[in-house]
Amino acid sequence: MEINQLTKEELQNLYNSVKEQYDRYKARGLKLDMSRGKPGSDQLDLSMGLMDALSPADYLAEDGTDCRNYGGLDGIPEMKKLFTELMDVNFDEVLVGGNSSLSLMYGAVSAFSMTEGRKRKFLCPSPGYDRHFAICEYFDIEMITIPMNPCGPDMAEVQKYMSDPDVAGMWCVPVFSNPQGIVYSDEVIKQMATLKPAAADFRIFWDNAYFVHSFEGEPPEIVNLLQECEKNNNYDMPLIFTSFSKISFAGGAVSALAASPDNLTKMRTYLSLQTIGPDKLNQLRHVRYFKDKNGVLNHMKKHGDILRPKFNLISQELSSKLKKKGLGTWINPKGGYFISFDTLPGCAKRTVALCAEAGLVVTPAGAAYPYGQDPLDSNIRLAPSYPSIDQLKQAMELFCIAVELAALEKLLN
Repeated sequence: MEINQLTKEELQNLYNSVKEQYDRYKARGLKLDMSRGKPGSDQLDLSMGLMDALSPADYLAEDGTDCRNYGGLDGIPEMKKLFTELMDVNFDEVLVGGNSSLSLMYGAVSAFSMTEGRKRKFLCPSPGYDRHFAICEYFDIEMITIPMNPCGPDMAEVQKYMSDPDVAGMWCVPVFSNPQGIVYSDEVIKQMATLKPAAADFRIFWDNAYFVHSFEGEPPEIVNLLQECEKNNNYDMPLIFTSFSKISFAGGAVSALAASPDNLTKMRTYLSLQTIGPDKLNQLRHVRYFKDKNGVLNHMKKHGDILRPKFNLISQELSSKLKKKGLGTWINPKGGYFISFDTLPGCAKRTVALCAEAGLVVTPAGAAYPYGQDPLDSNIRLAPSYPSIDQLKQAMELFCIAVELAALEKLLN
């Protein structure tokens, strides 16, 4: 029976029972963490071959570049070729960066959106990625929340803002979106490609962080935004980011930006003021180890085998403990790193606080919305990758108790 159908007396009795369970967990002194989408150590172990991928004499790129030296702002040719395969773009549409695509995104916001000295605005499909929103806050960019649908951002809402010349950008995570795990539909992507923004410098910041991170079947194939934009005379509109951060080593990966040649020229100018070139030995190491697209996809199947049981466990726990009671909704993704859970309205912050008091750290409630303000106070992002299965089992048992306790407190009060 759903919890909102219970009488006041039944609610009180249930509250007493759940509170006893919560107190028992609290007394155990647990230290559990589901706050960030970090790979587990077993995932990082998959890439240890990178450490031996180069011999002492192997430091020359295929064009003769000495990877130990300065230079190579674009990246070595073989790394660019690997990214062209993975991202389905042309060689002259790729720039290889350092270890972090987030750094490239921060740089791109600075280079493309902050050049006119006036107040700018970004469209932010939400729930979304908190670090995207943090970049906007740093630059004092006004954020406009765009609702997410099962197929991607609400494009009718997006269209409403295209006449505003101060709207300079839009954040997107098109494949296994953070945190809902949604894959943008072809229709949504094609609509994006035909946008006619009033701001000439409007850019779509296309964070393709999880494009090969499937744990149920093959990675989804979506319409190529860069190609679609070129067809619609919007070639300069998309900036497409990705990295190996959750493919190889989270702190020692390789990132890339795919965009029109004109956009890349502008980005090179920006980057040249900060660096004389990225870590080319790391790029060479990645190419030697992964070799080609098939090498990457085969590697990601091993990641999927590790992540699948963790996501299945979360789904099972939520279904068995909360679904019949009507205590929350969620999407079961087929890839990515997160599950987006919605409590009853007004219960997310209290749920997170109860978890923290009992030794479980989860992402702050509201973090997936601009300014950390979830209008319904219901959304919580769950990150199952880092804990072990045993730790995750304990964490989810405690989480479900906290969800129920927070809901009962609200209903009783």
